[in-house]
Amino acid sequence: MKCVGIIGGIGPESTVDYYRQIVARHRERAGGAYPSIVINSVDLIKMTGFVAGRQLDALIAYLHAEVSKLARAGADFGLLASNTPHAVFDDLQRISPIPMISIVEVASAAAARRHFRRVGLLATRFTMRGGFYTDVFARSGITVVLPDEKEQEYVHAKYLGDLVNGRYTGELVNGVFLPETRKELTKIIQRMVARDGIDALVLGGTELPLLLRDDGEAGIPLLDTATIHVESIVEELLR
Repeated sequence: MKCVGIIGGIGPESTVDYYRQIVARHRERAGGAYPSIVINSVDLIKMTGFVAGRQLDALIAYLHAEVSKLARAGADFGLLASNTPHAVFDDLQRISPIPMISIVEVASAAAARRHFRRVGLLATRFTMRGGFYTDVFARSGITVVLPDEKEQEYVHAKYLGDLVNGRYTGELVNGVFLPETRKELTKIIQRMVARDGIDALVLGGTELPLLLRDDGEAGIPLLDTATIHVESIVEELLR
């Protein structure tokens, strides 16, 4: 049986959701059998500090060391259970001791299969402005559209917020999911539909699907990147 290694903790809530989804989906497809999983929960503050400071070489070195722990623990392949560190995914993959599955690449493939051509992106500021979603989706002829400046600030504040006394102040990263925040994010999506002509919305943060799983309110398809990632992971486990 193959073993999957997860770089988690960035953030903890979505790592728990990944674990639950992988186990449930694997059992559905494998006649009740449980998958083999190794989780390395890393330091969110350290990781985002490298991203915020544009210390990408340091980020690559940090993630490489953590992925190497997964390899030593017996993982056959790995993943980053977060969108933001995918800013350095290509560089990390080149030196990784085990194959890695990119959340951005599998999300792009899913969007292409559904023939989307213009998608919005909600995520942390680091992911929205990082450019890696735009670059990967462009390979499939898909345009990625960002919210306006004010909307980006709102999304980031609710998602991650500011770092105060060693703790992020945002709701989602701390496992807080409020109906009023869901309502405001839905309004942003609806404005992007009217203003930017998007035909789908990418939930480019792995905590966002915990708040916005239902696309009924938004009125357009929501691409749950975490669930899409999980499907690819289970596919590889069963290959």
